[in-house]
Amino acid sequence: MPRMTARSRTEKHRTSTPLELFFDLCFVVAVAQAGGRLVHALAEGHPGTGIAGYLAVFFGIWWAWVNFSWFASAYDTDDTLYRLVTFVQITGVLIFAAGVPRAFDNGDWTLGVIGYVVMRLALTSQWLRVAHSSEGAERRVAQRYAIGIALAQLGWIGMLFVPADMAGTRTAVYVLLALCELSVPAIAERDRRTSWHPHHIGERYGLFTIIVLGETIAAATVAVQESVDEHDALGELLPVAAGGLLIVFAGWWIYFAVPIHSYLRGSRQSFIWGYGHYVIFGSAAAIGAGIEVAVEEATGKAHVSTAAASAAVTVPSAVFLLTVWLLHARHFKRDLAEQLPLPLAAVAIVACTFAGGYAVFAAGLVAAATVAAGVALSRRPAPGGPVSTSVPPTHA
Repeated sequence: MPRMTARSRTEKHRTSTPLELFFDLCFVVAVAQAGGRLVHALAEGHPGTGIAGYLAVFFGIWWAWVNFSWFASAYDTDDTLYRLVTFVQITGVLIFAAGVPRAFDNGDWTLGVIGYVVMRLALTSQWLRVAHSSEGAERRVAQRYAIGIALAQLGWIGMLFVPADMAGTRTAVYVLLALCELSVPAIAERDRRTSWHPHHIGERYGLFTIIVLGETIAAATVAVQESVDEHDALGELLPVAAGGLLIVFAGWWIYFAVPIHSYLRGSRQSFIWGYGHYVIFGSAAAIGAGIEVAVEEATGKAHVSTAAASAAVTVPSAVFLLTVWLLHARHFKRDLAEQLPLPLAAVAIVACTFAGGYAVFAAGLVAAATVAAGVALSRRPAPGGPVSTSVPPTHA
């Protein structure tokens, strides 16, 4: 068996591989399933259960993706065995995706847990391979990862034996197990850090953001198409479609305004940044679900008020902008004038909820204006000098 040795953090021209891109695309299937069930719950007037189910399902998607991406950044050998194990992980995410409707509708996590365990145990085998190929502190890190992940999977399997009518107990067990999963990297790397590549990690997260935003556009397009075919309500749908596009375009612009890899130097900030993307990815995907709900409400198919349907778009949009600012963009701002647009835009977008049938369109205009303000502010001369070269002129 070929040795699996750590790659260098300073490796030049490190980019995502075709296998990683294929892996991401397969994960979109699970994202689409989660978004679809969220749409159904919100449109039927069950926001509490819908959001709770969405957050629970999305955690499984996000955490499996995160673990694969950081492991690959440090140890991707791209040999035959590595590829085969990755295919097993992909199989796991497809099983997980197939179990999403049951988890949402009936609280039946059996198929979802099976898929999740397949993904996680496949990664455990990769860590065991690292342990076999290394020694000293590196071997201890790999062993801790393997043991921690395996123990967590025993917990998920045990959760299935909690009776379905004990919803509170099952929820508590879920939260506890999720916290255990999140603690594994901190425990495993307490005395030695894995050699993940900052540029590669930044690119991986950026690509998944693009994929999630793309899924948002695809879902909204299908919703508009079906509504036009069935109701011929183009006049009611155009403001929703236009506003949704402006929100997605602005979201892309703001996220990619600056390259993040220069910030990802220390372990503490990289952990916070990486974990915080649960909110960024989740809110980005929820925007698409919200647009679908707004389309259904505009055509009379949703059993919710206009304000509730609008909130399904404006709230995740505001959360996305605010979280991108907190984790990502604020580290490259020069002064208060540059810091304010994103937080203020998040507040303004929430206020658009009450703009009636034009709420989504108004939120889109706010998002577009935020990008314009960011570009204008970034072009100002730096204090005591010419235009700043520390950030690109597309800064938002």
